[in-house]
Amino acid sequence: MPNVVVIDDDRSVCEMIRRSLEKICLTVSSVATADDGLTLIRNVSPDVVLLDVMLPGTSGLEVFQKIRDIDRKLPIIFITAGSDSSTAIRAMQLGGFDYVTKPLDLPALSELVEKAIATRRMMNTPVAMHMSDGPFPETESFVGRSPAMLEVFKAIGRVAAQNVPVLIRGESGTGKELVARAIYQNSARSGECFMAINCAAMPDALLESELFGHEKGAFTGADKQRIGKFEACSGGTIFLDEIGDMSPLVQGKILRLLQQQEFERVGGNKTIKTDVRIVTATNLDLDQMVVDGEFREDLFYRLNGITITLPPLRKRGEDVSLLLEYYLRVCAREMNRHDCEGISPEALEMLTQYSWPGNVREMQSVVRQSLLNATGPVIVPSFLPPELTTPMLSKTPELPQIDNATGVPSDLAPFVNRRLEADSRNLYAEALEQMERYLITRVLQATEGNQTKASEILGITRGKIRDRVNLFQISLGTVVSVEE
Repeated sequence: MPNVVVIDDDRSVCEMIRRSLEKICLTVSSVATADDGLTLIRNVSPDVVLLDVMLPGTSGLEVFQKIRDIDRKLPIIFITAGSDSSTAIRAMQLGGFDYVTKPLDLPALSELVEKAIATRRMMNTPVAMHMSDGPFPETESFVGRSPAMLEVFKAIGRVAAQNVPVLIRGESGTGKELVARAIYQNSARSGECFMAINCAAMPDALLESELFGHEKGAFTGADKQRIGKFEACSGGTIFLDEIGDMSPLVQGKILRLLQQQEFERVGGNKTIKTDVRIVTATNLDLDQMVVDGEFREDLFYRLNGITITLPPLRKRGEDVSLLLEYYLRVCAREMNRHDCEGISPEALEMLTQYSWPGNVREMQSVVRQSLLNATGPVIVPSFLPPELTTPMLSKTPELPQIDNATGVPSDLAPFVNRRLEADSRNLYAEALEQMERYLITRVLQATEGNQTKASEILGITRGKIRDRVNLFQISLGTVVSVEE
């Protein structure tokens, strides 16, 4: 039976917590002082600690550090009667699991303790992905060994040494600038400068001035001459991201530069020679934009000397695990999370099954958020961002066949077939929902609606049982049934 230690000098609070938590089959031990609490933690190895911030002769924040020296995977929930925001902020900075205030909301506290126990259980499971101890890369690296990425690496190798324009295509967040930098670093121009410009981030007039420069008095506010990127980067490589967002005027100037390696500054008539290699990128369908008259056809063919297409992360197979390991190391070092041990099996399963619509850029964000949320050395599902833990389900999911004997969904095969025919794009989440609906309903039938017994059988918290009962509209009575 899970064990909870309460360290609080208010006996009435300890008693209320004990009565509340014993109702959900938890063993509760309470002490009034920090020293007694530390001794008890050493002796009983609890699953959760409830720690009062204000203790006789010391602060709960100081005691927290001593508890962490004993067991750094132990979830600690702070309790306080105060309303000082700085205390709450400091408690969470230290790595507290959560923070509650008096008077206590006992049902909410029970839910929180169950969540902490589940987190503790997963942290004690051997991690599925360890932090690597290999040499740390000095710069952001290309990571991958899927067939699709091997083709990208080979294409970079073939084109890097050739002084031709390169067009990089792929969804947003796939790493197009990394490809551009790899081309530059492996080219004869690697000793010269590299400049990256996001064409979608600037108004047309500003982009034109940024690229080509301007003469004094060329427009309001142009109080002096300015050198543009093409002039400053002569001999080097310029990366133009989001090339599809360029105005027709800038497109025409870029075309002339590609053809003749010359241009004029805005407001000037002097022809300036340059020598730059242009690498461009877009996530738009340039072919269709040419058909629609939104992008110059002659410029498209000039830019499209060599095309490298980056695959989305969902089509990179085993690269997902490799990238997770890489970004976990990078982000842990950036955030000084040297205590991080790795990712639990449950969290890794969710991460590898996720579709990653934002690609590699989204993965970086998810890893950072998970480390920020982590209150222990192992990344578990509760530390992951909401978009991974609560996937979007179809608003009107089709139910699978109903078992006549039990009145609950039982057979996924017809459901999966129907959703395949409907060209579902969310079948994994839909099928999981149907399986979960059947499983929880069937176990509640076997326990005659006893949620505590059902949670023990399923190995999940009562809070999750209650959540699913509400979500699936399961009726708990003499007969357990589910609304269709």
